[in-house]
Amino acid sequence: MKKTSVAIFGSTGSIGRSAVDVIFHLIDRFQPFCIAAHQAVEQISLQAQRLKPRLVILTDPKAAEIARSKLGRGFKVLAGLKALADVAQSDEVDILIMAMSGTDGLIPVLKALRAGKRVALATKEILVAYGELVMRTARRYKGKILPIDSELCALHQCLDGRDIRAVRSLILTASGGPFWRKGLPEDAKLDEVLNHPTWKMGRKITVDSATLMNKGLEVIETVRLFGVKPEQVKTVIHPESIVHSMVEFVDGAILAQISNPDMRLSVQYCLTYPERLNSPVPPLSFENIKPLRFFPVDLDRFPCLKLAYQALKKGPGTTCVLNAANEIAVAAFLNHKIAFGKIPVIIAKTLKEHLRQKKARVSTLRALRKTENWAKGYALNLIERHRKNRCLVQ
Repeated sequence: MKKTSVAIFGSTGSIGRSAVDVIFHLIDRFQPFCIAAHQAVEQISLQAQRLKPRLVILTDPKAAEIARSKLGRGFKVLAGLKALADVAQSDEVDILIMAMSGTDGLIPVLKALRAGKRVALATKEILVAYGELVMRTARRYKGKILPIDSELCALHQCLDGRDIRAVRSLILTASGGPFWRKGLPEDAKLDEVLNHPTWKMGRKITVDSATLMNKGLEVIETVRLFGVKPEQVKTVIHPESIVHSMVEFVDGAILAQISNPDMRLSVQYCLTYPERLNSPVPPLSFENIKPLRFFPVDLDRFPCLKLAYQALKKGPGTTCVLNAANEIAVAAFLNHKIAFGKIPVIIAKTLKEHLRQKKARVSTLRALRKTENWAKGYALNLIERHRKNRCLVQ
């Protein structure tokens, strides 16, 4: 049997590491063609020695030079974002796993879709900021997007082969992060915010989970990926993270996808679909799990989720601004430049200015790039003014 060739972009992050484990587990079925990261030389070198890919890419040129020296002649090491785009559209790659953070992976995703490939997508920001463009490209060139996010992957499994017109609502579950009981503390410390009760993830997505912006981004992704209306997408707090999402049909029946909270299951689903194979994830033991609880989300206590719904209704330009402003605000918090509670304030003020300028309906790649850059610049300016004046009014 010919092996399926896979490229993993973002291989050293939490999703990328799960992908490496899955491919190693299914090494008789999958050929690791390329692994890529930004500058994590040590981690990607260990992965290269484990998987023996044809190519290793580090987008940081200095890191690539170090890796080239470290790995020796047995490995081909390339540098730069262009190398990612070239690999993504290469005839030698069957499936692209996109697990890079932010929107730097947009062009490789578009290149892969234009080549009619399967893209296993873990990067929320791409569908949030550029989702309509990405979905148009997939439809036009018959590319396939399968979501790695556990919640969207769960929806895909529940919906597979079913008529979307029979759906009443799609229900995304949220762990709620560390603050689901009381809402966002204005001055939460960094270690409190990063102490996620269920998942081990990167710093940015862990902050998003604490503010529930993570769920807001997933709401936008869900609308773009499955073609439903914003009001059809609901969210509930589910602290145990066992039920990953649910689909409610018009007759009142509800299907749920239930499993241990392990991203390797979602990665493997995207790689082997429509087949099901044995996975490295332990099966769920119903005898040992805690009672499963579900709570409504108070949007007033979690303004980031409320802002995501509002942006979604305004169009692709506004969701692009939401994503960009959130990216800047979270980075500022992680770098101790703003308090935790100021994250939604930065996003809200940036959205307000964007809507005042009446540019919500932009949809081309060039216009969206311009909008994204404007939003980042505006949010950065807000943060700098805040740092100088110590005053950021809602």
